[in-house]
Amino acid sequence: VQLQASGGGLVQAGGSLRLSCVASGLTFSHYALGWFRQAPGKSREYVSGITWSGSNRDYADSVKGRFTISRDNAKNTGYLQMNSLKPEDTATYYCAAKFNSYSDYEGLWEYWGQGTLVTVSS
Repeated sequence: VQLQASGGGLVQAGGSLRLSCVASGLTFSHYALGWFRQAPGKSREYVSGITWSGSNRDYADSVKGRFTISRDNAKNTGYLQMNSLKPEDTATYYCAAKFNSYSDYEGLWEYWGQGTLVTVSS
């Protein structure tokens, strides 16, 4: 199983980025997709999750209204659209897969991508 996250980069505050996560080696449509992030010197935190069908989505309070999670099961790909970025969004972003539904507890996620760095300058 492999999850390949991409799309990170350097952006000014107020800007936007779109992260992608391409999955292989698993039946993607059976798995929830999640995004987590880890800022320098901090522990990894939950950002967002989406069910296998895309019918339910969840967001951490810190990103609600600014980030949108989505997925395209035909392409085995998930996305995280990040708008109105703030310097405090600076972190390495990880995608993860969990059978069936999502959870904000990272210990329940089965597969992880390698991370993509997002840097937001003020």
